[in-house]
Amino acid sequence: MSTSASRPGSTSTALTPIFIRLKLSLLRNGLKQSSGRKAAYISSIVVTLLLAALQLIGLIALRGNEDAASAVVLLTAVLALGWAFMPLFFAGGDETLDPTRLVMLPLRPAPLVRALLAASLVGIGPLFTLCLAVGSALALTHGAAALLVSVLAVPLTLLVCVALARAVAAANIRLLTSRKGRDLAVLSGLVIAVGIQFVSFGLQRLGDAGGLSALDPAAEFVRWLPPASAIGAVDSASEGAYAVAAGQLALSAAALLLLLRWWQGSLTKLTTSPDGSTLAAASEPTRQESGASSGLHRLLPEGRTGTVMQRSLRYVWRDPKTKAAWVSALAIGLIAPVLNAVQGGGSLYFACFAAGMLGIQMYNQFGQDTSAFWMVALTISSTKDAYMELRARALALLVITFPYTVLVCVVTAALLGDWRALPEVLGLSFALLGAMLATGAVASARFPYSIPQDSAYKNVAPGQAGLAWISILGGMVSAALLCAPLIALVIWLNASNAESALWLLLPVGAVYGALIGYAGVRVAAPQTAARLPEILTAVSKG
Repeated sequence: MSTSASRPGSTSTALTPIFIRLKLSLLRNGLKQSSGRKAAYISSIVVTLLLAALQLIGLIALRGNEDAASAVVLLTAVLALGWAFMPLFFAGGDETLDPTRLVMLPLRPAPLVRALLAASLVGIGPLFTLCLAVGSALALTHGAAALLVSVLAVPLTLLVCVALARAVAAANIRLLTSRKGRDLAVLSGLVIAVGIQFVSFGLQRLGDAGGLSALDPAAEFVRWLPPASAIGAVDSASEGAYAVAAGQLALSAAALLLLLRWWQGSLTKLTTSPDGSTLAAASEPTRQESGASSGLHRLLPEGRTGTVMQRSLRYVWRDPKTKAAWVSALAIGLIAPVLNAVQGGGSLYFACFAAGMLGIQMYNQFGQDTSAFWMVALTISSTKDAYMELRARALALLVITFPYTVLVCVVTAALLGDWRALPEVLGLSFALLGAMLATGAVASARFPYSIPQDSAYKNVAPGQAGLAWISILGGMVSAALLCAPLIALVIWLNASNAESALWLLLPVGAVYGALIGYAGVRVAAPQTAARLPEILTAVSKG
């Protein structure tokens, strides 16, 4: 009896180091890649650590500033919101944090929560958060009492952020992995993306409202919301309000306990209740959908080009993750320039942002096919086949991106009343769009990565996040360099007051963008054909 009674305790004790070792193994596996992927993986870690260090230095520099408390409290609250929602809709997460992979294991929810929480603390994200919490505490610590409170506040802030992320994710995993649920996640992701834009514009307007002191009213409210209340407790202790500091710490501690209880309840439900979320996922397409597909097919070219275009456009409409990326890009591409215009101080050149957002959709073309890419790979036996595949995919993007770019530029020009600059902005947008298509085609061939379909946590397979970021960021920088000649021409014409010749930038930009896009697809085609096995392996990883 005594042996069997002690067995659960010993099992739960041993579970935590097992999960930590599993997490460390997954991180090490990121280094066991090809040299290119290893470089991308290491570069992403170095960049994140550099940003964390700069953030820590910047927060310490706020020490002694009278508005430091408002800034760091609100920053902690924004970080907590990011932890709550970003793992659901953006790249991140790993196999140890997906509870659906653990439902068949004989594990009790309570020790499982402890093990997952410990494993969640291992990684770049928690380290970044720890640096922010430490910097925030140092910026507000004055006196021995505040130092003692900060020793409790820093780990409490980190634990609340991590527990919040995992509790929200575990509670919604069944919904987000269903077909209709992932469609609903498109709207949630859009709301978050739009919210980020409003935060950005709010920060831009901060200087006009009197600096950081304008944040005081919001900070007075947020300092009582966990985990920002833990950081607020450090400031309260520095001012001698020890009772207030104790109350704020107690709020964060209570929030942590409630989140862990919520998380444990979600894991219990996952392990004991059947999953009926995907029963209707295999329903037959409706008559309207079939009719729409046939109507679209009649408008597209015949042969392989039309077939590939139709397939790509169907992905945009049917695949939840592809749809989420497109909806977010379309919304942000319009909201950003329109909000700048409505504020009265915007520039029509900001409408080029729409072309950049939509051009990103050209990146990782083969990864969007996931494991089904092997059927596409069977049709590529030469450079010509690869060229026709990439060209058709680029044309499918242009069906949406070209008219949308024109629409955003025209709407922004109307709001600003700046019709004179419309031709040059359209020309720049077309050139940027062509450059993004070119670099996207090359990046798809050189840096493919998988988009897992079996998890709502990840848009990138474990070990490939650095590869994805390097692919996109490197491609965007390359696209900007490709647009440099046209940008130089715009600057020269405006500097020389040659207003009568500015309209020429529209046809020049359109032709330049078409040539750059064509050249990029041509360059990417032989690389795609030569690296087909490696591409197939990369996109099938998830």
